[in-house]
Amino acid sequence: MTLIDDRALVEALCAGDPLAPSELIDRFHGVVFGLCYRMMGHRHDAEDVAQEAMLRALRGIAGFDGSKPLRPWLLGIAANRCRTALGRRSRRPVTAEAADDRVDHRPGLTDPDDLAGELERALDRLRPDYRLVFALYHEQGLPYDEISLAIGRPVGTVKTWLHRARSELADYLARRGHTA
Repeated sequence: MTLIDDRALVEALCAGDPLAPSELIDRFHGVVFGLCYRMMGHRHDAEDVAQEAMLRALRGIAGFDGSKPLRPWLLGIAANRCRTALGRRSRRPVTAEAADDRVDHRPGLTDPDDLAGELERALDRLRPDYRLVFALYHEQGLPYDEISLAIGRPVGTVKTWLHRARSELADYLARRGHTA
C-alpha cells in the first residue's frame, strides 16, 4: 500500500484499513527511532521507546488533527515517551552492565582527535530538552514551528533551547581543543 500523502494515511487509519498501520510504521519508524536513539543513547532502550511511541500513535490517531503535519505529531509522542523513559532511568540504580552499554566499541570513536566522537559525547552531556530540540532541528530537519508543535513549547522557547544547545556544544568542543 502506498498512500500519496499523510492526510490519506490518517484517513485510512481512522477507517480501519488493515494495511494502514504498516504504512505508518514503514513511513515513520526510521525518524521516530532516530530521535529515540539520540535521546536514549542506547539501541535497546531506543527500540523499546520507539515501539511504544508508534503504538501510542496508532491508538491515538482518531484524535489527530488531520490539518496538521503528521511527522511533528509522531515525533512529539516519541519525545514524550523518551522523557518518561529518561525519568524512569534516572530513578533506577546504575549497574556495571548498564554503564558498559554506553561504551561504543567502534574503531575511531575513542580517538581524541575524532570530532564525530567528541560531538557524540558533547550531545550526550546536553540536558534532554536541549538535545531533543537539537536533534529535531539538525537531525530530523524540522523547522521551528514543527518542533514547537512536536514538543508543545512556543517557537521562542525552541529557538532559545537550540541556541543554548549549540552554545554548550561549542563550549564543550572548545574545552576539548576543537575550535572552528
